[in-house]
Amino acid sequence: MYREALSEQLRQLEREVVEGERQLAKQEARLFELKRSGEGTAAAEAQLEILRSDQRRREQDRQRILSHLQP
Repeated sequence: MYREALSEQLRQLEREVVEGERQLAKQEARLFELKRSGEGTAAAEAQLEILRSDQRRREQDRQRILSHLQP
């Protein structure tokens, strides 16, 4: 039962990691466009840092669950 719950958490985290990567790429492209057009980038940079922090947390959670699932 415990392993099943962890496996389900891992599957959910895997989906979140993929979505997080998509969001990061989108925000990085937005930031690039703002810089290219000479617009202010402070808000976009702050949002990118939040997204990066969230992604690091998801990856750490994934790693933690993987370590519990290993024999």
